[in-house]
Amino acid sequence: MNRARHGLHVLPLTMAALFLASSAAAQTLHMPPHEKYVLKNGLTVLLLEKHGVPMINLFAIVKTGSTADPAGEDGLASITAGLLRKGTEVRTAQQFAADLDYIGGDFEAEAGADFSSVGAEFLTKDLTRGLELFSDALLHPTFPQAEVEKLLAQSIDGVRGTKDDPQQVLGLYYYGYLYGTHPYGRPAGGDEVSLQRIKRDAIAKFYEANYAPGNTLLAVAGEFDGAEMRKKLDDVFGGWAARTVASLQIAAAPPVKGKRLLLVDKDDATQTYFAFGNVGIARNDPDRVAIRVVNTIFGGRFTSELNEALRVESGYTYGASSFFDSRKEPGPFGIFSFTKNETTTPAIDLALQVLQKLHKDGVTGEQLKSAKSYIKGQFPPNIETSRQLAQIIASNEFYGLGDDEINHLEARVDGVTAEMAKQAIQKHFPAENLVIVLIGKASAIGKAVEKYAEKRDARAISEPGFWPPPGAVSK
Repeated sequence: MNRARHGLHVLPLTMAALFLASSAAAQTLHMPPHEKYVLKNGLTVLLLEKHGVPMINLFAIVKTGSTADPAGEDGLASITAGLLRKGTEVRTAQQFAADLDYIGGDFEAEAGADFSSVGAEFLTKDLTRGLELFSDALLHPTFPQAEVEKLLAQSIDGVRGTKDDPQQVLGLYYYGYLYGTHPYGRPAGGDEVSLQRIKRDAIAKFYEANYAPGNTLLAVAGEFDGAEMRKKLDDVFGGWAARTVASLQIAAAPPVKGKRLLLVDKDDATQTYFAFGNVGIARNDPDRVAIRVVNTIFGGRFTSELNEALRVESGYTYGASSFFDSRKEPGPFGIFSFTKNETTTPAIDLALQVLQKLHKDGVTGEQLKSAKSYIKGQFPPNIETSRQLAQIIASNEFYGLGDDEINHLEARVDGVTAEMAKQAIQKHFPAENLVIVLIGKASAIGKAVEKYAEKRDARAISEPGFWPPPGAVSK
């Protein structure tokens, strides 16, 4: 199952890539050398040589994601990406898979809210064949009708199957209820109804409208010779015909005012899964480092205040966490956990108390010190492979983040003061304005959870989709 489509939530890509140099005083993080240039057809290329392991990773970002899905056809960007390898002008899906297996390569493509991505990995010795396969899927897909029908059927079954596990769909209900009709409320992978509406012609049109060199970033990382790689990329991608892509502007969603609650009834549930929060921050928010430090303390690690209270001290759950899914425009902030039916309100009450305590008491100097050490210690292992490096330099380019995002990371983390943390808490961690979503047995918990919001909505998990339909009446 593709967690990016159907998972609880999708955490953003690691912020950036780096080399790690040790000194007696402290770690020093530096962006590794990389090159950026643009082909005549508009394709932006990023090259990062990383020697030592004979692997090459390609990662392309097509600057159009699920926010461009037409109304009622949610999942179109995702299905388009999923079909790239399912038949090209010279290969069937089976032939593509066989050729990929022959070189021991890997290929994946998917769509998120902000962009679609296509990635590949193979050995350096297979550069020519690997580039040919990657470009064949990216530039020459044919979307065979049989493959379209097969993938759509699999995706519809996948959506239905995930609803058997509330943890897998809680984030989708939460995003939908938080954002409503805003594009960030759409399930990137679609739902049981929208996927049935998608036809091959719409897929082909979406591809033609958005998969163009001027709308694409291509990052290459790994062991290669720069001059040779530039020539090969020009040979392979230089003939990709330039096309104009319509610009899609997404307005920022305003934070929700007041409290509102959605109860999704799963009548056989023995546990309640809950999420609450509000609209968070964009990827380039100036407070992002302070927020990261505070959230590490609050709900971003196993020893966080949330997990300590709900798991360690009370035993209400096996896990509680909070996260900011920062995007091109402000993405969601959410607190997630689950508990037995009979402890639903005590667990939610306790989570809310921890949030209130954060606002009242702020964070201590010792907590700041611990969180800073944790962030600096956890960061390097996330950037060890060529795959990670390719994804990160492409993501940073897409979001307009420069090398300072890495080169000054440690200094910015160390520079977060108690006053900066307090300001971040007051501005970015909602206390009074909350959107609450629960998946559980309504007959067991429905009456008890009414106290959390005057505006309440309800639906059954068996209903198609992930948020109330237009015109739903609140009570």
